[in-house]
Amino acid sequence: MDSCTSDEDFFSVVNEMFSEKIPFNKELGIKVESINPDCVKTSLEMRDELMGNYKRRMLHGGVISSLIDATGGLAAFMSIQEKIRGKALEAKLERSEKISTIDLRVDFLRPGLGKRFVATAYALRTGNKVVVTRIELHNDQSDLVAVGTVSYLVA
Repeated sequence: MDSCTSDEDFFSVVNEMFSEKIPFNKELGIKVESINPDCVKTSLEMRDELMGNYKRRMLHGGVISSLIDATGGLAAFMSIQEKIRGKALEAKLERSEKISTIDLRVDFLRPGLGKRFVATAYALRTGNKVVVTRIELHNDQSDLVAVGTVSYLVA
C-alpha cells in the first residue's frame, strides 16, 4: 500500500468498483461479501428476473456462469496485488482494466434453488500473465450448486 492509502480504503474502492461501477454486476445485483488477496466472496439475491426455470424458480445457468466469472475475476485481481505492492492506488486499480477471461469452465452440480447464493473464489495459480481461479457457488442451504475454473489474462 502506498503511504496515503490503507488496506481498508483500497478494499472499499475495489468493492465500489466491482459492485457499483461495472454495469453488468450491478444489474445482476452482485455484492462483495469479503475480499482479501487469498479469497473473495460475493453474493447474489434471487429475483424473478434471474430465473431460468420459472416453474421451479431456479437461477438461470447464465447467471450462475456470470457470477462465477465475475467472482473469479475479482479473485484474479486480488491475487496480483502482492506483485504490485507499494504502488499507488491508481496503478493498482489500472490493473483491473487488463483482466480478461480466456477460459471458463462451469460444472452445474444441482439446480440453482434458493433465495441467496454465495460464490467463493481463490487463485490456484498466479503467474505474470495468467491467473487461474477456482470458484464454488453455494445456495442459502449451503448446497454446492456449481463449481468453476476460470483463467484470466492479467498482463
